[in-house]
Amino acid sequence: LPVCVSQEPTRSDLEDILQQLTWMNATLAGLCLPCPWKWELFQGRCYFFSQTQDIWKDAISACQNLRAQLVVINSTEEQKFLKSWNVRNNQRTWIGLSDHHNEGSWKWVDSSPLQLSFWKEGEPNNRGDEDCVELYSDGWNDNRCNTENFWTCEKPSS
Repeated sequence: LPVCVSQEPTRSDLEDILQQLTWMNATLAGLCLPCPWKWELFQGRCYFFSQTQDIWKDAISACQNLRAQLVVINSTEEQKFLKSWNVRNNQRTWIGLSDHHNEGSWKWVDSSPLQLSFWKEGEPNNRGDEDCVELYSDGWNDNRCNTENFWTCEKPSS
């Protein structure tokens, strides 16, 4: 009968294993992109620009289904990034801002109050019960929440 002899791994065996693990880890890290496929990276956040149009409430749900939120614009740089994408595609796009709970009290979908704004001239005007905000060309416009627009989601990058 053959006898199995247990052999302790040598130092060089362990070094080989460590080198292989290090290489595999680096390879896998390269495969882990900061944003999912078809999302855009900007300043540590991932943005998804829809190819379909929905009413504001359904845009919120669509973003939640993507484990994200309708975009909350926190800086001039972010506004410029979104505006440049928007202008290239010439789309009216829902953002996560509305006053549908309390007229004139603008709140983001994360419940934060509006502090920095980029309203188009003469906006918001609440013409025809306009409670939801769209990014359009060079600024923001309030529009009826049941209008179908494109939408943008955001979430932290990985």
